[in-house]
Amino acid sequence: MLRPLSVILSVISATSAFAIAPLDTSNQLIISVRDQKLVLLRNGSKVAVYPVSTSKFGLGDAWGRMTTPLGYLAVEKKIGDDMPVGAVFHNRRLTGEVLQANAPGRDPITTRIIWLRGLEAQNAHAFKRCIYIHGTPEEKKIGRPASYGCIRMKAKDVAELYNQLPIGAVVQIIPDRLPNTEKAKPRQEMSGGVVAVANVTPQPQPQITATKAANVTSQPPSQISAAKAAKATPQPPPQISAAMLATPPSSSLTVEEMRTAGALAGARRKAKLAQNKRL
Repeated sequence: MLRPLSVILSVISATSAFAIAPLDTSNQLIISVRDQKLVLLRNGSKVAVYPVSTSKFGLGDAWGRMTTPLGYLAVEKKIGDDMPVGAVFHNRRLTGEVLQANAPGRDPITTRIIWLRGLEAQNAHAFKRCIYIHGTPEEKKIGRPASYGCIRMKAKDVAELYNQLPIGAVVQIIPDRLPNTEKAKPRQEMSGGVVAVANVTPQPQPQITATKAANVTSQPPSQISAAKAAKATPQPPPQISAAMLATPPSSSLTVEEMRTAGALAGARRKAKLAQNKRL
């Protein structure tokens, strides 16, 4: 059963004997004894999965037993920066040898050492027992229990994992299968601190011809053409002639002209009637 990391961290904070600082909870390894696989998680998303070998002597943390401990641990030390793949270590020191995969008759620690410290009572002896994640020339045995307590990996795999795993990263060794996790999304490339956006083409800007530019720049703002002035200023009402009053409005006259003509004609009739009365 997988216990939440938050529960374990609360126990660790209360038990300083098992604590190291600082822990990097954004980077985590889960090692499955049943699957003989390791998954690297970053912020909860799967980054990579590698085959491994745990102990052929079983599980536990007792002194004098070559078993693989269970529970939460953390990366305490890393040894082997930039060493060639296959470089041989003895007592965590380079011997100068470089072995190829499956070299006959040899079973040393190779390539990289990721030294683990236990964070719980059930794995409190892990650091002094020298429980590592390390490379091995016996790569044909990777994928089944074959170690003497450590977590073995193929040389190229452990070199790759070493570069992605910081000091303080949390490591959990479980007897069950690996949990289902989502694969991490690929990172967008950065250019000068800005995320590069693909398939974006700039839209062409409207072009201004030389003639338009000349018209805009050569005329002072105070000058307005006669046509523009005519549109800008209101036009006086149309003049009504005597002929228009004498004849009924034609269809060519506007509604406003017809209303004006009718009003003037009515006014003339009233004036004539008033004059006749006075006579």
